[in-house]
Amino acid sequence: MDNRPVIFHDSGIGCLPYALFFHSRNPGEDLICVADRENFPYGQKTKEYLVDALTSLTEKFISLYNPKIYAIVCNSAAVSALPALRERFPGLPIVGTVPAIKPAAEASKTRCIGVLGTQRTISDHYIEELRIKFAPDTTIVGIAAPELPEFIEHRWLDADEAERLDTVKPYIAEIISKGADTLVLACTHFVLLKDEFRRAAALYGSKENELMIFDSVEGISRRVEFLLDENDSRLRSGEGGWQKVPLKITGDGEPDTAWKNIAAHFGVAAEKL
Repeated sequence: MDNRPVIFHDSGIGCLPYALFFHSRNPGEDLICVADRENFPYGQKTKEYLVDALTSLTEKFISLYNPKIYAIVCNSAAVSALPALRERFPGLPIVGTVPAIKPAAEASKTRCIGVLGTQRTISDHYIEELRIKFAPDTTIVGIAAPELPEFIEHRWLDADEAERLDTVKPYIAEIISKGADTLVLACTHFVLLKDEFRRAAALYGSKENELMIFDSVEGISRRVEFLLDENDSRLRSGEGGWQKVPLKITGDGEPDTAWKNIAAHFGVAAEKL
């Protein structure tokens, strides 16, 4: 029995759908969401910057919370810093989020896969490594959408359905025009627009070439659960878990009204880290 928390960490609110999905399946586990307001957005940072920033944050997590598992629910952070963090902190199981190329390839009929992410993720060689490993017969159409995380952080909560749909339409139109029949959401923030991506796909696609959309929410939960259950479930908690999941926010000052409103929307408590 191990009552230490599991940490889900992103540059912003992208951690919330991942953490809350995990919480819905594992209500007995304590977990903490961390939104790194201080270093947002990750997708526009260099690899070296992210390695340094995440190393410092991980040291802080260990000092404050002594987590039993650390899930990096950010593609940009994972593709940049995951190997360095695992080497630096060998005693801490670290789960990294990577683009869902494998399931997209298994579903694709046109053998053309769209990948939508930040500039840091799209430009990283890891995308090509995943293609070679899981789908060598496919073509990857990678599109960077650096403004979407900003939109989700600052406009998503207040935007109506029409504005959200208009925001994603150009990306769906481009993906479909290039022959892709699958789209990988390679930024955890984008999961919050998944319904809009699906509606846009229905507008631009066809029944013969229906665009299927993939993310890593369930995959991350399954991986954390695997780590909890291995070795006779020695990391599993025996307690009741948090009644209200905390969202810890880095940076100076208390969370402003926008952050508190986002936290309230998801039923979590926004607190300064």
